[in-house]
Amino acid sequence: MGPRAFLLLLLSFLAPWATKALRPSLRALGSLHLPTNPTSLPAVAKNYSVLYFQQKALAGHLHTCIIQLNRSKTPLVDHFGFNTVKTFNQRYLVADKYWKKNGGSILFYTGNEGDIIWFCNNTGFMWDVAEELKAMLVFAEHRYYGESLPFGDNSFKDSRHLNFLTSEQALADFAELIKHLKRTIPGAENQPVIAIGGSYGGMLAAWFRMKYPHMAVGALAASAPIWQFEDLVPCGVFMKIVTTDFRKSGPHCSESIRRSWDAINRLSNTGSGLQWLTGALHLCSPLTSQDIQHLKDWISETWVNLAMVDYPYASNFLQPLPAWPIKVVCQYLKNPNVSDSLLLQNIFQALNVYYNYSGQVKCLNISETATSSLGTLGWSYQACTEVVMPFCTNGVDDMFEPHSWNLKELSDECFEQWGVRPRPSWITTMYGGKNISSHTNIVFSNGELDPWSGGGVTKDITDTLVAVTISEGAHHLDLRAKNALDPTSVLLARALEVRHMKNWIRDFYDRAGKQH
Repeated sequence: MGPRAFLLLLLSFLAPWATKALRPSLRALGSLHLPTNPTSLPAVAKNYSVLYFQQKALAGHLHTCIIQLNRSKTPLVDHFGFNTVKTFNQRYLVADKYWKKNGGSILFYTGNEGDIIWFCNNTGFMWDVAEELKAMLVFAEHRYYGESLPFGDNSFKDSRHLNFLTSEQALADFAELIKHLKRTIPGAENQPVIAIGGSYGGMLAAWFRMKYPHMAVGALAASAPIWQFEDLVPCGVFMKIVTTDFRKSGPHCSESIRRSWDAINRLSNTGSGLQWLTGALHLCSPLTSQDIQHLKDWISETWVNLAMVDYPYASNFLQPLPAWPIKVVCQYLKNPNVSDSLLLQNIFQALNVYYNYSGQVKCLNISETATSSLGTLGWSYQACTEVVMPFCTNGVDDMFEPHSWNLKELSDECFEQWGVRPRPSWITTMYGGKNISSHTNIVFSNGELDPWSGGGVTKDITDTLVAVTISEGAHHLDLRAKNALDPTSVLLARALEVRHMKNWIRDFYDRAGKQH
């Protein structure tokens, strides 16, 4: 696996929902997956309106959806140049059932790399706290994702168009959108805004507070690996955490996975072995020798997906899964000291938990692992420009095949596809790396089960740059809707997050009162 493919494999998990982006030839994903377990749906899933904002005009009709859909013009494709006035339609969602004009607030979700409706439906925490915070909920779609395409269908056909796909431009979009909301919604003008996001969206929430402190009084950055750049953290920390999750979930589980790679290599050396592998893994298409690396990438991605969504209750997030899915998977991987064929039959049973827990799948497709809602083309480009995160494995501290970090090879692969070369130090130059103590009012939450916590802020930096750790938490469990099976650690985390947000809101109104 080349470094770019490896990087895309891991960066595909930076969203709360993994993609199948393993190779430069990326394509759209499968269908949208929404929660089906009633206890995991937002508690306020009824009696909301769907509205459409067209510039300054507001119209709408009643709908039983949990969102309010709005459209307006964001000012510019390029916020930092002066020789263009081109605009585009940025989609955003608004819900105001519990919003109060007097003493209320605006919770602003900084959208990440995908369809904003899906992020909206999977961020139940905001819905759960809306009444308590008297909050209007706003979910802003990130440029070049979902329907917010600056150049329409041509957005990805010309690499020159992609020059405007950056985190800085996205943050400026959010700032302009907040100005638009405060200008056009009566009662919103003098209300505090809190930025909220998860994963890449959490990074954006933190960065928005850093870059636009006059527009957001604080930020909740959940599972936000803002330090997964350059050498701020070891390149192997991500896969080491994945391995720890499996090792703790069952005896010899991680060792069985570690030994499976050589078993695959040995069995794939012959035509009959390839045929046997196709059948044993119940694959939809016959394997060829050229498919083996892709097969191993796909299996690796599955283990990483499971680490990210190792939730304490059944969910239908990436796939329909049982509670604590890694424990279920590890029931099949108790004995690494068996023949290659038996080991891989056990690997199939483990994979089948992820891909066929419902029992309705006839075969496994190694081109698909999760959901449709992420924009793989846009993310591929960002991974080749700004979002350059070093990853590596050594096969000793982790359960994966050894893979070193090779920036030059990544650069060459990016140039071949996009005509660009990565700038690995730009994010730390732009946002400060670990030198962020001058900023205030950001809560960084991380789950100890989440591989991305290795690149996150897990210790308090100052009294107002606070780390919240969720011992039984996978990828931003705290942003999911409340559930009867939530562990105490996430209940305490959410309570602490709400307390900080209330303090930010109170301080905002206290300052406003003194000014008057």
